[in-house]
Amino acid sequence: MNRYPVWKYLLIAIALLFGALYTAPNYFGQSPALQVTSGRSTINVTSATTTVVEDALKRAGIPATATSLEGTGHSTSVRARFASTDAQFKAKLALERDLNRDPANPDYIVTVNLVKNTPAWMEKIGAKPMNLGLDLRGGVHFLLQVDTRAVLENKIKGIQASARSTLRDQNVRHAGIERVGNTVEVRFRDAETRNAARKALSNQTDLVFADGADGADLKLLVNLKPDALKRTVEDGVKQNIVTLSKRINELGTTEPIIQQQGADRIVVQLPGVQDVARAKDIIGRTATLELRMVDNTVTPGTELSAAIPLNSELFTEGRGAPVVLSKDIILTGEYISSAVASFDQNQQPAVSLDLNGDGGRRMRQATRDNIGKRMAILLKEKGKYNVLSAPTIQSELGSTFQITNMGTSEDANELALLLRSGALSAPMEFVEERVIGPQLGAENISRGLYSTIWGFAAIAVFMIIYYHVFGFFSAVALAANVLFLLALLSMLQATLTLPGIAAIALALGVAIDSNVLINERIREELRAGAAPQAAISAGFKHAWDTILDSNVTTLIVGLALLIFGSGPVRGFAVVHCLGIMTSMFSAVFVARGLANLWYGRKKKLTKISIGTVWQPGLSPNKEPSTRN
Repeated sequence: MNRYPVWKYLLIAIALLFGALYTAPNYFGQSPALQVTSGRSTINVTSATTTVVEDALKRAGIPATATSLEGTGHSTSVRARFASTDAQFKAKLALERDLNRDPANPDYIVTVNLVKNTPAWMEKIGAKPMNLGLDLRGGVHFLLQVDTRAVLENKIKGIQASARSTLRDQNVRHAGIERVGNTVEVRFRDAETRNAARKALSNQTDLVFADGADGADLKLLVNLKPDALKRTVEDGVKQNIVTLSKRINELGTTEPIIQQQGADRIVVQLPGVQDVARAKDIIGRTATLELRMVDNTVTPGTELSAAIPLNSELFTEGRGAPVVLSKDIILTGEYISSAVASFDQNQQPAVSLDLNGDGGRRMRQATRDNIGKRMAILLKEKGKYNVLSAPTIQSELGSTFQITNMGTSEDANELALLLRSGALSAPMEFVEERVIGPQLGAENISRGLYSTIWGFAAIAVFMIIYYHVFGFFSAVALAANVLFLLALLSMLQATLTLPGIAAIALALGVAIDSNVLINERIREELRAGAAPQAAISAGFKHAWDTILDSNVTTLIVGLALLIFGSGPVRGFAVVHCLGIMTSMFSAVFVARGLANLWYGRKKKLTKISIGTVWQPGLSPNKEPSTRN
């Protein structure tokens, strides 16, 4: 009746073994470390860099506990671990001095960080510690404001360029196209031509049209629909998030957290990073990229005083400047899927580009009739344009082409990195920044750990006093529940924060509630006159329905927090939901396994240790008799 088959005990043992194995990495802690990454695209971090770092530390008399090469490709970095933060900061100064010839233009970037001390053999089998949030690990936090006006401006510019191209292809003559605010105004001499233009542009479903007039000229006013305006801003913020992720990952920062907050703000968290200037530099490297045609009607340098055409503008900053460019944007960085530094047919530095489907179509349309003309690549950063390059179009371009005349390999590599990392849909500015030191994070971990341990100890003592041996079974099941929960969080590589620790403490209360239901149900069976073995079996069986109902309702609340919450609320919800599932397994399966192992082997069981079983009419100090 109360005996488990061997396979169930093996299942419990295996679950406990895996729980202990995947929880263990969390106890090894972290060490102060330095992360050395490339400061230039032409400099690669290799095993030779590791030797250079070790030699520089030896000359400075600062021993590193371990030095290793980590990552692949552009994310490769050298990690040097130290015994104390004092040695860490001294080593940072020494490495920056020895590795960089020009401090203003460093060859290598040295970043203060924290690294995990997990043994290599554990990492090989996927046993890794949980990721810790800023409040536990320390690091930097930024809140960035997206310039949504620039998002709309780029969209309207695209509509203006598309309208001009469509009307030209449809041979619809107009008297001029200009942008006024968020409206594109197309002028016509007669109503018939305006109607033809409306028909030609009507295939774009996101546009709404209106008629207007200005003296003898007729106007066609083109605007985005309200829902399209909203979607444009939303897509712009999402594109910025994706681009930031690529940029930060390219530069070697580990475990970044990048997420949207509100309609037009982005939160960037870099756990373990303590160098604020370096962190801002990582994010500050973001920029918007644009491809435009060079206006050959004006030659800068000889005709700077001449009037710039209405649909063109002069740019004076950058390697390709001065140059006069059309205001129409051919492509932005969002259409670029791949960019690699290479060499052209003359073995000169170049950049090979791959565009997505829409980007290839736009490029073919733009270059078909412009062979032999120049096309400029612009970098827009903090509202200022920089002309990176203005190469000549040698043939009709499609989804794959090369940018030539790059000058040096270094220039090609830098441009490829920018293009490969994507482009921001709009500039951003820092509206908040804060740093949480590792000491504060360690203090938060210590307090959270002590509160959980003391809470567990108090519950265990109460259960053992009140339910005796069955209380001990409950305490063991509760410990198994915590073990399973920590193992799951580690396996999923979840980010643990202070709200997550609060959820672990709450999981203890939810888990012990199930054991209380089981123990009280067994007491009810004993009061009703059931034999001990029958009472144990009926207690676990009948309590299951109540446990399932209560945990499912609690799980629904947790899922609601997970779906509709954000930030710390979602972190709490993840731990809460996992804790409910592990508590159901441990309270019923593990606790019953212990009861069956202890009492199931006894054929003539006349008494079980489950505390005082109260019955009406009996003295509290007098226990009722039980029978088989």
